[in-house]
Amino acid sequence: MGENPAGRLTGRSNFRNFTSILTLQRANTMRTFLTVLIIVFLNACDTMPHKVDRAAEIVAVEEVLESYIIANENQDFDLIQKIWAPNADIILYGTNTDERLMGWTNIRNAIRAQFNLIENTYISASDQYIQISGDGKTAWFAETLNYNFVYNGEARTYNGLRFTGVLQKIDDHWLFVQAHLSVPASIKLSD
Repeated sequence: MGENPAGRLTGRSNFRNFTSILTLQRANTMRTFLTVLIIVFLNACDTMPHKVDRAAEIVAVEEVLESYIIANENQDFDLIQKIWAPNADIILYGTNTDERLMGWTNIRNAIRAQFNLIENTYISASDQYIQISGDGKTAWFAETLNYNFVYNGEARTYNGLRFTGVLQKIDDHWLFVQAHLSVPASIKLSD
């Protein structure tokens, strides 16, 4: 069977054309399937947990803690804004009993008020302890601060302030989301 005199395809030619079309369709389907499979695999690889460089993250958190000190010493409010998450659910406990500051707006206002009241601030840190979560997105710290400043013309010193807190990595930057400053008290328990 081949072509008949009228130029029409016969049964055998039709079968070969049909088989060729099926083979091309299967090849295209297989290419599409493999392409989708590769895309899915590459996306899965991208979402696999990445190894956290804990040492580098600890250094980055140390730099934020140092920025906190520098910002307070220089009363650099722009730097303060760069190291605090601008969220409504962050919190700062200060050294006064009424200093429970929820949200960036309240923290911002308290820091501005403090900058207006004190001058010549010098802060030193010691006994710093920093940990990073396994996924590298949360850090917590504790350190001791010696806080020196002038208030109403009088030099003041708070030695041994305890400064603890939590930072989150947001848009590749470590930011404070919780902090607590406390003054240690000597409490003698009696028998």
